[in-house]
Amino acid sequence: MRVKGTIIALLILALVLAATDAVASGRNRSGTAGAQELLIPVGARGISLGGTYVGGFSGIEAIYYNPAGLSRMSNSAQAMFSHSTYIADIGIEYGAVAAKFAGFGSIALTLKSLSFGDIPVTTELAPDGTGATYSPVFTTLGLTYSRELTDRISVGATVNWIHEGIMSTNANGVALNAGVQYNGVGGVPGLKLGVVLKNLGFDMRFDGPDLYRQGTTQDALRGSQLVKIEAATFQLPSLLEVGMSYDYSPAEEHRLTFAGMYQNNNFSDDEYRLGAEYSYNNLLFLRGSYALTQAGSTTDYQYLYGPSFGAGLHYKAGGVDLTVDYAYQALKYFAANQVITLIVGF
Repeated sequence: MRVKGTIIALLILALVLAATDAVASGRNRSGTAGAQELLIPVGARGISLGGTYVGGFSGIEAIYYNPAGLSRMSNSAQAMFSHSTYIADIGIEYGAVAAKFAGFGSIALTLKSLSFGDIPVTTELAPDGTGATYSPVFTTLGLTYSRELTDRISVGATVNWIHEGIMSTNANGVALNAGVQYNGVGGVPGLKLGVVLKNLGFDMRFDGPDLYRQGTTQDALRGSQLVKIEAATFQLPSLLEVGMSYDYSPAEEHRLTFAGMYQNNNFSDDEYRLGAEYSYNNLLFLRGSYALTQAGSTTDYQYLYGPSFGAGLHYKAGGVDLTVDYAYQALKYFAANQVITLIVGF
């Protein structure tokens, strides 16, 4: 038990120390981070729970919230497909495949893509549009590895390749997520702890031919020349999440999960989230969550996202597990976000 406790303490300490420079108080740094697509959650179950179950998410749906949970998937292989409607008619498509290998751990590949539709091209000379359109390409490709160190402790990490393309201007970067899960905190069955550091990486910068402009000099002997505008760098929206949850079964067919999470951001005010899930016979699921920012917040961020709700169905036929989840996230200024997720296990 002392060895296990030492391992847990070292893992959590390593994550916190790594986050010291990457994650600072965001109160005076609002709007300084880019690559905001990294913060858009995926998976209907996680969204309806507000991401609070960082210590208990398992299998392929754990990748975004805490990659340590991937190794706890109950199948040898899983696939996940998710579609979300987001703010301003943005569509989010997400897909993942994962496999578990005895004695090695679990590996997964993920792909998240944002669709913005066709946007009119405008210029200084044609502010109302040129008649042409373009569609930005925002893509995140991830590789995850997770392993169970003991029957209670698991660790995991995800390396994400980020691509943002707007016409002929692009930005590329790499972000790291790392997490740890501990099941049975203090020897209490069902009490779970999760710590995860997200979006740790170098600054990104846009580059491409669209940044060139026609310029002239005062020297009449020289004609106009192409001058390149040097784009400023932008930071990744790093954050640290610490969550605890408790699974309680009042009867064999019923399970209640209560979860809470603290999220420290480097781009906005910190958040506190609460979530709950009811499960009947591992067949029907009902979920809900709510997020609060810290007292004395300097922004209206806490008023944008309202409560989240969701439901799910799980059915096992032969050697195939099928799970369908739905989530509804209320917003103040926009239509609600809605998410549908399908998970298939083999």
